[in-house]
Amino acid sequence: MRQVSTASSYRRSHRFSRNEDHGEESIMTRIAFIGLGNMGGPMAANLVKAGHAVIGFDLSHDMLKAAEATGVKAANVLTEALADAEVVITMLPKGQHVLTVWTDILRSVPKGTLLIDSSTIDVDSARKAHAMAGDAGCLSLDAPVSGGTGGAAAGTLTFMAGGSSESFAAAKPLLEVMGKKIVHCGDAGAGQAAKICNNMILGISMIGVCEAFVLGEKLGLSHQALFDVASTSSGQCWSINTYCPVPGPVPTSPANNDYKPGFAAALMLKDLRLSQEAALSSGASTPLGAEAAQLFALFEKQGNGGRDFSAIIEMFRELA
Repeated sequence: MRQVSTASSYRRSHRFSRNEDHGEESIMTRIAFIGLGNMGGPMAANLVKAGHAVIGFDLSHDMLKAAEATGVKAANVLTEALADAEVVITMLPKGQHVLTVWTDILRSVPKGTLLIDSSTIDVDSARKAHAMAGDAGCLSLDAPVSGGTGGAAAGTLTFMAGGSSESFAAAKPLLEVMGKKIVHCGDAGAGQAAKICNNMILGISMIGVCEAFVLGEKLGLSHQALFDVASTSSGQCWSINTYCPVPGPVPTSPANNDYKPGFAAALMLKDLRLSQEAALSSGASTPLGAEAAQLFALFEKQGNGGRDFSAIIEMFRELA
């Protein structure tokens, strides 16, 4: 198998393929994609559309079959997916899963292989994964995403990347296939740090927006009237303008589809808990983040973990 030690030699090892949609040649990369769920499946599909050779692996047979229908070649075992892979991308639920899978990956791939983890996990686990890759002589990047399942399908995700400049340069052309905005946030773990800070803001802001709409209902304001004011005034934010938690003002928001995620409440709770673990370990004071975590924990306990996180507005109506 080949030996690749730098980003430049990594790029030179690629082959070129014709992109039929744009009538131009693009670099084809052999990619192993591990974790083909609601986010990973569409991301892998976009890599296939761009002309890359993608071999996928997932413990779920249904997820594997769904990915296969988009052009991803299905692997029955992890080692089959890794054979001859130049890049390995993982999208997994928790830090412990990433560390376990990366341990297995690093036993099978040669030095110089690029490993990208797009899971949302704790910063400590991300840094451990980078250290493991470095010890094995591989390039590595933590690159969690924002944009939900819609962004994954449309290829408009935001990637928050942490790792060396060399790793980022090697990964960027692939990330640009799956995302619209690619940000190098810093060294190992910086991508995860940016992700949990961003999602703590999102969780807090959505609670504030939901409270305001419930208050507006009690005061006799129509949803549209409050939206028209807040979306163009000092209260404007993504949770109102793009993801309004009441049906009507933003037709594409989950509120218009019975709160089908989107971004599930259980995932928001996961991210808020990660933010609080990070706050505790770093000594940061995040009282609103802590309160948001408690409220989403209550919402999940009521059986709403699989619904979109914006559905928490219903809990506030009940509490009122």
